[in-house]
Amino acid sequence: MTNVFVSVQNVDTKNTKWIDTRFSLQDIEAGRNKYAESHIAGAVYWDLERDLSDMTKSAGRHPMPEKEALTELFRVSGLALDDHIIIYDDGGSPFAARAWWLLQYAGFTNAFIALEGFAALQEAGVAIATMPTQPIKTAVTPKWDESIYASRQFVEETVAEKTASALLDARSAERYRGEVEPIDPIAGRIPGALNFDWEQLKKNGLFNMDAAVKEQLGQVIDAATEVTVYCGSGVTAAPLYAMLKHNGYENTRLYVGSYSDWISEEDANVEKDC
Repeated sequence: MTNVFVSVQNVDTKNTKWIDTRFSLQDIEAGRNKYAESHIAGAVYWDLERDLSDMTKSAGRHPMPEKEALTELFRVSGLALDDHIIIYDDGGSPFAARAWWLLQYAGFTNAFIALEGFAALQEAGVAIATMPTQPIKTAVTPKWDESIYASRQFVEETVAEKTASALLDARSAERYRGEVEPIDPIAGRIPGALNFDWEQLKKNGLFNMDAAVKEQLGQVIDAATEVTVYCGSGVTAAPLYAMLKHNGYENTRLYVGSYSDWISEEDANVEKDC
């Protein structure tokens, strides 16, 4: 079991680097505006589309930035590999998990997701600021962990049964079955994928730390199985990845391009139940 989440009751505010990832897919300026209004003192803001994605790419709807861009982001954010880092959003959202996964990929293994989000941190008495944080730039060099990253080629090999990995789709059951597709141009799923809707990970709007989640995950896929998670654009798959790691699934990858990347080429190979 990997410790991924930290609750407000256990937050150590000393020697902690904070990252604010609040965002809204319906209003892309909402998170940035919230940060400008107030944020945890010392927090830098990472925007889903400006910092945690490279929207100039065609590899899905939220493509992963190049390593050079991520390295610069880490440096201007004042980070070092051994820093104690807490990432927050509004709680129960996928954005802190997206940033957390990128930090894991880059070798920042002492990073955690704030379970309850900004409002609860503020209510718990964590210091708040209104002026933007201006960190001292570092020269950090990431230690990339390719074992948690799934490229399109890796997924193609998985579909062809050339890897030991199992695919796990984090979208709703209706989208997984191909009954509806409100976002992407082709309905269906990556062939052979199993399904676990990431919304099932939540209870009362926050990620559920109860043992029941581990039981639910275990009914879909065994903890000893190598798992590659994906969703529509790679964003909501991140909390499923995080919860898998939290519940003892040690051999887990994230397909950042996800379904939107999978169907980006002609003659996309998809499955559907209807």
